[in-house]
Amino acid sequence: MKTETLLKLKPKITLPKTDLVGVEKSKQITTESTKLPQPTGWRILVLPFKMGEKTKGGILMGQDTLEKQQVASQCGNVLAMGPDCYRDKSRYKQGPWCKVGDWVMFARYAGSRIKIEGGEVRLLNDDEILATIKNPEDILHEY
Repeated sequence: MKTETLLKLKPKITLPKTDLVGVEKSKQITTESTKLPQPTGWRILVLPFKMGEKTKGGILMGQDTLEKQQVASQCGNVLAMGPDCYRDKSRYKQGPWCKVGDWVMFARYAGSRIKIEGGEVRLLNDDEILATIKNPEDILHEY
């Protein structure tokens, strides 16, 4: 027999469905923000300010220097707030001190440091926020 005839006689192989019965496909896409810890209680997740790689005079700074400045930074951007932040009306009569997206100042060694790819984030208590600022570049960052 010819090869063409043999191919016609062979039954067609069908592969089983790769979907599992009763299991819904996940439509959630993993993004960088979903990898960050979500603060609980009265805690605030802050991303410390990271200086530019080049000074105003044009000098390139080393990676170690940039990391030290970020660790010693006293400014950060509020990424997320726990559900109980600023809810105590007896302590926060004027309302919340900050909101998500604000630049804030905090004590140099305040909060818990959590290492992430590209640096670190900090978990601060709501009463560890010292001030809000408009632009973190206006503050002198030294370590």
